[in-house]
Amino acid sequence: MDTNTQKQITTWLIVACLLIFLMVIIGGITRLTRSGLSIVEWHPISGVIPPMTEGAWVAEFKKYQQFPEYQKLNQGITLSQFKFIFFWEYIHRLIGRLLGLFFIIPFAYFFIKKKLNPPLMKKLLVMFVFGGIQGLYGWYMVKSGLVDNPHVSHYRLAGHLVLAFGLTAYILWTALDINHERFTKGTNYNKKHLRPVLHWIITLIILQIIYGAFTAGLKAGYGWNTFPKMAGQWIPSGLLPLSPWYLNLVEHNFTVQFIHRILGWGLCMLIPGYWRYTRGFDLTSQQDFAITALMNIVIVQFLLGILTLLWVVPIWMGVLHQAGAFVLLAAWVLSYFLISNVTENT
Repeated sequence: MDTNTQKQITTWLIVACLLIFLMVIIGGITRLTRSGLSIVEWHPISGVIPPMTEGAWVAEFKKYQQFPEYQKLNQGITLSQFKFIFFWEYIHRLIGRLLGLFFIIPFAYFFIKKKLNPPLMKKLLVMFVFGGIQGLYGWYMVKSGLVDNPHVSHYRLAGHLVLAFGLTAYILWTALDINHERFTKGTNYNKKHLRPVLHWIITLIILQIIYGAFTAGLKAGYGWNTFPKMAGQWIPSGLLPLSPWYLNLVEHNFTVQFIHRILGWGLCMLIPGYWRYTRGFDLTSQQDFAITALMNIVIVQFLLGILTLLWVVPIWMGVLHQAGAFVLLAAWVLSYFLISNVTENT
């Protein structure tokens, strides 16, 4: 692959990550403004064009009025208020469509110009399938709130978020791999001793992303808004009222928020501890930068979580907190790549 093509494909993939990041932000706004159920149909092509006349808006509003969210939660809202929630869901879907086009058109160009080697082509096709599944899953998530309960399933919300984060990690890894010769070489000694802890860190990050989605989906962040204690206790009573007991871990608001807090504490101790441990190793400047960034980001993310809780989830803070999780995952991908893949035998 020539240098110019390498730069073009790298730029393409990085911008794709940024578009997904934008989708995550808009998705957070959509959720926090309770706009996600405002569009009750899924038309991948014709849905690109929003209502253009007052009559079209009235017709769209009447469709919305037939579903549980209007009947049970928003009965009596005005057309103007409907337009507001419609806007955020429409923008979220529109960016998803644009992301699809942003992938297909450059892919076709590079393919026609025969600039893609077989391994990279396979990775790009995996991204395409992954993105398509994400779009379909988004509608599957919305459908869960269009039946009887006017709330999307927190399980499906978590799945939707994990798919978005997983796709981002895969794209970012591919972009790094294309440019692997640009990174300073490390050592297998570092790989052997530093990579296992990164496995534990990503395990906690994934769990925290899932429990962040559970907390959001169950509206668990709107209660028990004190810190560091919860309900006046370090380990609050009443964590396991549901039967069987394991349902409390995924369906009880109080317990889900407590687990989200514990995972936050865990990451905020594990990652700085890992950073301190790496001070005894001969790191490259790039490895040191990535691991230090990982530590700083998790501290900022922990503080954002505290403020989001104490201020009872203002929209802008909730969105920042969700964006912080995205950036934290990206920092982990960079750290893991530099430790595990950019090595030489010594």
